Amino acid sequence: MEKIFLYGLVLCWNVILCATCELSNITIVLEKEECGACISVNATWCSGYCHTMDPNLMYPQTSEKQGVCTYTEVIYETVKIPGCAENVNPFYTYPVAVDCYCGRCNSETTDCTVRALGPTYCSLNDA
Repeated sequence: MEKIFLYGLVLCWNVILCATCELSNITIVLEKEECGACISVNATWCSGYCHTMDPNLMYPQTSEKQGVCTYTEVIYETVKIPGCAENVNPFYTYPVAVDCYCGRCNSETTDCTVRALGPTYCSLNDA
């Protein structure tokens, strides 16, 4: 009986650890075409898994909102992009997550697509 209880406890612990939505350290690339440069900066953003279920097959008349790991609050940080001409504003402001939760993706402020370009993409490298 103790063995079954122990397996159950380990399983629950793994589910709790795998289902967390929390701040993560990331590296993102910032670019200004007018400056001809991309720079990498460290920031925090929301990452992890949220509990979801798809009842569409069981109850097609209901509309279930799927949760994603997203931000509750952001602050904005500013960096100076090197190599800008004198007539170009060299400062770039970007969002940094302060707190996270599981909720709906707000498409007005967030790229909610399955595959975006990614935080390390620099279009200036393609030229």
